[in-house]
Amino acid sequence: MKYCSECGVSVRREIPAGDDRLRHVCNGCGRIHYHNPRIIAGCVPVWEEKVLLCRRAIEPRHGYWTLPAGFMEMGETLAEAARREAMEEAGIDVELHGVQSIFSLPQFSQVFTFHYACMKDETHAPGIESLETRLFEETEIPWDDISFTSVRRSLELYFSDRKLSLRPLHEETLSKG
Repeated sequence: MKYCSECGVSVRREIPAGDDRLRHVCNGCGRIHYHNPRIIAGCVPVWEEKVLLCRRAIEPRHGYWTLPAGFMEMGETLAEAARREAMEEAGIDVELHGVQSIFSLPQFSQVFTFHYACMKDETHAPGIESLETRLFEETEIPWDDISFTSVRRSLELYFSDRKLSLRPLHEETLSKG
């Protein structure tokens, strides 16, 4: 950040009084600009015993398989963002059943969240950010072509919990996305 979004004057980096981190502070109006982690909301959409995955049409990881997920928008709840991303990326309407996983990735300043989700019907179609969508049995999951560690981990947890008929909340810190 070079300039204040309030008054346009240049900013400096300093630790404000009562704080413990470097922040951008405006040289003109004194506003402290906080930069906080970005939240990614998604879901594990299920139809019968199959999980829906999307093949990415965008970077990073173009062509790899992922769960429908993306950055929250201002004014959205976590659940609204997860449902919106499911519709945008896979053309699916889902019923959410609580948060399945929260993955902190401090090195990227991101927090990934995935909800348990049931598809309202089996219809799906790729959105603008997906090359294709497909329902997979557990044995068909293309593990070597999963886009991100967070997606892989969410799928691993889903299948292990499903065997035990559980729907717990998992929270982990991951070393890569």
